[in-house]
Parts: sequence; structure tokens; C-alpha cells
Amino acid sequence: MTTDQASRLEVEDLQQNLRSVQERLARTHDPAGLRAELDKLHPADLAYILEALPLDERLVVWNLVKAEREGEILLELSDAVRESLIATMDSKELVAAAETLDADEIADLAPDLPEEVVQDVIRALPQEERVLLRAALSYDEGTVGALMEFDQVTVREDVTLEAATRYLRALDELPPHTDQLFVIDRGNKLRGTLPLARLIVSDLERVVGDVMVPESVKLRPEDRAEDAAQAFERYDLVSAPVVDLITGSLVGRVTVNAVMDHIREKSAESQLAEAGLSKEEDVFAPVWNSFKNRWAWLAVNLVTAFVASRVIGAFEGSIEKLVALAALMPIVAGIGGNSGNQTITMIVRALALGQIQSSYWNKLIAKELGVATLNGVVWGGLLGFATYLLYHSVALGGVMALAMLLNLLLAAGMGVAIPALRARFGRDPAVGSSVLITACTDSGGFFIFLGLATLFLL
Repeated sequence: MTTDQASRLEVEDLQQNLRSVQERLARTHDPAGLRAELDKLHPADLAYILEALPLDERLVVWNLVKAEREGEILLELSDAVRESLIATMDSKELVAAAETLDADEIADLAPDLPEEVVQDVIRALPQEERVLLRAALSYDEGTVGALMEFDQVTVREDVTLEAATRYLRALDELPPHTDQLFVIDRGNKLRGTLPLARLIVSDLERVVGDVMVPESVKLRPEDRAEDAAQAFERYDLVSAPVVDLITGSLVGRVTVNAVMDHIREKSAESQLAEAGLSKEEDVFAPVWNSFKNRWAWLAVNLVTAFVASRVIGAFEGSIEKLVALAALMPIVAGIGGNSGNQTITMIVRALALGQIQSSYWNKLIAKELGVATLNGVVWGGLLGFATYLLYHSVALGGVMALAMLLNLLLAAGMGVAIPALRARFGRDPAVGSSVLITACTDSGGFFIFLGLATLFLL
């Protein structure tokens, strides 16, 4: 079975589960049957169902979920839906839900919890867990420390593989995504890693220090989460140790599932930001909440649209004399907007991956202008020829071709300049990028086309 087929089957299963829950919700006299069905579902599947239900039905399902499962389900939910459910829970419920989680998981949930609930959770934890939670909460969002978990298996470098194997067999289970053991000395300093594959095939009488990999990928809590994601992609990692910058001591590990969650969240944030949405939105959120999330960039868009209309208004006389201009000018603006969005998407992605250094911006602009010139000559020429065939005017065809070329050059320049300037001033280059580039290519395209037509045709 291919990956695409497996993904399709997974989606179909989720949708089947959702339909089954909706059918049971319609039969309001059977809460016991619905509760039994919910108990069978994985937390991630339950999260999917909750996100797909309107608020009133969502609350019915949530109230039927077992209390000991609430914490792990909250972790799986999107931020917006999680907030909607947390708002319905009292402090005792929230503390009880958080206490079922590990310290690093509580830290993930903490930003959405009331401060007094977080303090109650901290006080309710055992001393060791309390220390770990405070450590996890000390790291800024977007750092390796925020992705890190404390559940890992360590061995000393001076023990035999046989002793290490006995130690593993004595454990109830291995932490998820354990592909290697972390080798430490008596001072808890990381000495290397012992892949399970090496442990299995090596002579059990050998010492761990002789079999371990001394030079492994190491992360630090202060590193950016994006850097960790790139390391996992580059080296095909399943897990990686996190060490203290000063002491070199092992403080935790990052696993591929945490990295994948981070990548997914950043991708979703980037998509929303490009459209001018300030944060993730619950599709069934109250009208007022959705309005607050969307109004800001719509206001910007209104201003830019008004500017574009004033550009057109300045050439009303030209349009009246040559009506064909009204039919042709949206083509120039539309193609320019599409080209600009292509450029800006590529630049934002490259910035996110750390592929653009400040010394290379000039080369990047030159390259994009070259691409725009080639596109402008090819497509502008074809558009100009089509215009000639439609209106039997060589001059109008030439104006159309030249306007296309100039607007594509404008789109390329702004497609590089907008994210570059936002990044330089410490702002997210993706936020509102599509709104800004469309404003530039619309107003610029109208001005270029109508200006050229006024100069050469009238």
C-alpha cells in the first residue's frame, strides 16, 4: 500500500468515526452508547471529531469524555478549539486534567491555562516533577527547550552491553520514539549515543564506550526550534539529545513527533499569516471572535483597494476615450499579482529555512528580475499579439506587452522587498504578504497600463 493510499484510508476512517458520533448525537437518549464509542477512540481521533463539531455538539461530546483522558485530548486539539473547551472547565477539572500529563506536556498546555490553575498544578506535583515543570516553563516558545521532553533512557559509558540490555529489560516500556540510548558519565555529561541497532548486533561483553557514537547531533535548549527541525530533516533523526550550553550535561531530548508538530503548526501559522489572519481560528467560533481575528488586514485591504480605485479614477478620461482599456487592465494586474505571490512565497519559505544571508539579497533580486523579464517578454508578447488580434491595433498590443513586462518586474521587486524589509525590522515576513503584494501589483499594474495607454494611444 502506498503512503497516499494509507493517508486516504486514515481520513476515511476519521470521517466514518465523525459520522458515527454525529448519528449517536442525534439519538439523544443514548449517551451511554456514545460514551462507549468515544472510549474506543485514540485521543488524536477524538480531537479531530471535536474540531469538526459545532460548539453545542462539541460540548456534549466533551462532557462524555472520561476525566482521565481530558489532558491528553487537550494536547491534541488546535489552540482555538482548546481555548473554547478550557473556557467551559472549572479550576478543579483543569488541575485534574493537567495532573495526568508529564511535565513537558503540562508546559505545552500551560499557555492556555489560567495562571492560578498553573500554580495549583505545580503545587500538586511531586518535587521531582515540579522541578522539571518549572524548567520546561522557563524556555521561550519557539526554542528547542519548549519542544524538549525529559523522558529518556541513559546508560554509563563504563558498563557492558549486557548490563545495558538487562537494564532495558527491567523497564516497563521504553519512551516513545526511542531509537538510541544516551551515554553519560558520572557527572551526567553527554559522552555519545548508543543506537539500539548497534546494541542488538554487538557482542554483549563489550563496553558501551567502545560501541557508542561519540560524535552525534546535539541540540541546546536555547537553539531555535527551526534549527532543530532542519537538523532532523537533514540527518533523518528520530531523536536527538539536548545538552546544557555551559556544563554539557544532558537535560532532555527532542523527538521527531515534537518536531513534526512544530512544523505543522508553523506551516498553518504561515498560511494564515499570508492571508492576514492573526491566529488560528475555530471554524465554529462565535461571529464576534472571527470578526476580531479578521478585521485588521481587511482594513488594510480596503485602503489599498481604495488607492487602486483612485489610480483608475485618475485615468477616467482615457478609459472613456478607449473603452478597451477597461477590459484589458484587470489582466495586467491579475498576472502581476500571481507572479508576485509566487516570488513572495518562495522568499518567505527560504527565510524560514535560513537559506538567505544578508549579503546575497542583491543577487536574489537580480535573479528574480531576470525571471520576471523572461516571463514578461514571453507572456507579454503573447498577450500583446492576442490584443492585436482582438482590437486590430498594433499600438494597443505594444502597450499591453510593455505593461505586462513592467508589472512583472514590479511584482518581482516587491516580492523580494516586502519579506526582506519585514524580516529586517524583526517582523514575521509571512504576515499579510499576499495582501501587500496584491496591493502593489494592482495599483502599480493599473498605473503602468493606463499611463502607457495615455502616453501612446491618446
